[in-house]
Amino acid sequence: MRLFGTDGVRGLANGETLTASLALDLAVSAAQVLASAGQFEGHRPKAVIGRDPRISGQFLEAAVASGLASAGVDVLDLGVVPTPAIAYLTGFLKADLGVVITASHNPMPDNGIKFLAEGGVKLDDALEDAIEARLGQPWTHPTGADVGRIGFYHGGIDDYVDHLVATLPATLEGLTIVLDCAHGAAHESAPLAFERAGATVIPINDQPDGLNINDGVGSTHLDSLCKAVVEHGADAGFAFDGDADRCLAVDATGQCVDGDQIMGMLALAMQASGRLVEDTLVATVMSNIGLHQAMKAAGITLRTTAVGDRYVLEDMKAGGYSLGGEQSGHVIMSEHATTGDGTLTALHVAAWMGATGSGLAELAAVVTRSPQVLINVPGVDKNRCDDEQLLAAVRHAEEILGDSGRVLLRPSGTEPLVRVMVEGPTEAQATELAERLAGIVKERLAL
Repeated sequence: MRLFGTDGVRGLANGETLTASLALDLAVSAAQVLASAGQFEGHRPKAVIGRDPRISGQFLEAAVASGLASAGVDVLDLGVVPTPAIAYLTGFLKADLGVVITASHNPMPDNGIKFLAEGGVKLDDALEDAIEARLGQPWTHPTGADVGRIGFYHGGIDDYVDHLVATLPATLEGLTIVLDCAHGAAHESAPLAFERAGATVIPINDQPDGLNINDGVGSTHLDSLCKAVVEHGADAGFAFDGDADRCLAVDATGQCVDGDQIMGMLALAMQASGRLVEDTLVATVMSNIGLHQAMKAAGITLRTTAVGDRYVLEDMKAGGYSLGGEQSGHVIMSEHATTGDGTLTALHVAAWMGATGSGLAELAAVVTRSPQVLINVPGVDKNRCDDEQLLAAVRHAEEILGDSGRVLLRPSGTEPLVRVMVEGPTEAQATELAERLAGIVKERLAL
């Protein structure tokens, strides 16, 4: 089983896999692989490392820094900063390697290690495979002046916030914004960015203690944000996940605005300013049919990829596109960032509100979300989704829906289950068709 998943190495911190020993060994292996690839030639290598606030990040960060230094790499510790800040600072500080210690939106006991290449981009699969293959192999230990040094860089948040604000076409003066920081990595940088952009900011869930990250708060739990926006009479609210690489929004009435609606708004904003390359948006197959319809009406091409920001990024890079993302709120604005950036996304949505003089509810209405029902069917053979009777049932459901909906059968990438997704004009019809298809999946693909 491959150690690296779609977003680095993740697991229960200090459990069977994600230990301090593994973190140290991964760092050594990464340094060795990048050195062998010639990335460090002609200069002393430098890495930056940062983490989210969960307590296990402390020992994992220390282990990674030790491993890199023992392999002759100088290390700058950024402290607690968002994942997109580490990506930005990897390039800004001209580092050869960036390391992110986070488990993003996962519960606090989990953690993860993710490596970024020069410029702050994710390592490709081949390099990750090489790092994994090199684990535990003999290597030459540098000594004396050749070992790396570990230092601290305290200006990272200011540098990152300055970058974010510089991307905006105008100030956010006159807007009152609530920010749910998920007791996570954006607790300092996100409110600071909005304040510097001119908004009145009301931060909530911004007191991380190492244990409370994502605990009933943030982009996966919007109730407290909805309540706060209404109570404060704010213009909008934005919620981040633990490492702040994604965000969801709430309008002035307390209604949730998802990633599809956010992408739709930003696509129109970028199209209006001539910054939407090839008038194209990249999303995944899970994006709502309402986004497809809205983009078609605006003359914008919507390209779809497999689920996962990695695949969105790959398609964006291949076509040179400037906007992409996922329904979950992971939005990539490649003109300004190499990865999804929740704070950047929120700032630009707020800027579009200011530029148009419209409320978030009005702007989000460009995407009319069709009811979407998702059923996970466990305990089945996910490799047999080409079963003819199952495919016939899918075609029949598609005929019933016509242009008003769609059906998606998707085998899970990590579990023995199949996901059945149906969109339709009504919740009742989507639910009925999804349940019918889920029953056929269970019957036909039973293990």
